Amino acid sequence: MWIAVITIAAIALVAGIALSYASSRLPSNNEDLVEQVNELLPQTQCAQCGYPGCRPFAAAIVDGSAAINLCPPGGEETVRRLANLLGREIIPLAASVNPSVAVIDETLCIGCTHCRKACPVDAIVGAHQLMHTVIESECTGCELCVAPCPVDCISMRPLT
Repeated sequence: MWIAVITIAAIALVAGIALSYASSRLPSNNEDLVEQVNELLPQTQCAQCGYPGCRPFAAAIVDGSAAINLCPPGGEETVRRLANLLGREIIPLAASVNPSVAVIDETLCIGCTHCRKACPVDAIVGAHQLMHTVIESECTGCELCVAPCPVDCISMRPLT
């Protein structure tokens, strides 16, 4: 009986060592890398990068069809983290990317809360039927709040 237990334990140990070695030597799955890149993105799903959301943009970065500097909400910090993860050079945000923030004309705001519901980062504060405002330091410039506003009181201005 002890021989059987020792034999099974030895087989399990050898299999574990072989799997550990294979895991460290074989290339990782691209899907794992896509998930890691996706986790570094701000998840605003704003499509300012030219892709319909953060996950497709992450896949494009991994397969090399997109540059790492196309995400305005992520800014320079996201570019730096992506470059570190992927072993690429840190490059400034693309010239076509103009970081901006939402601004609410508070004299026109009717307090409908449509913009607040649309904001993926909760950068808009205000109560129902009262004036709303944008917390500039929290706004990623995704522009998702502009379209739902029924009175067009939200505009985008360049980030200074």
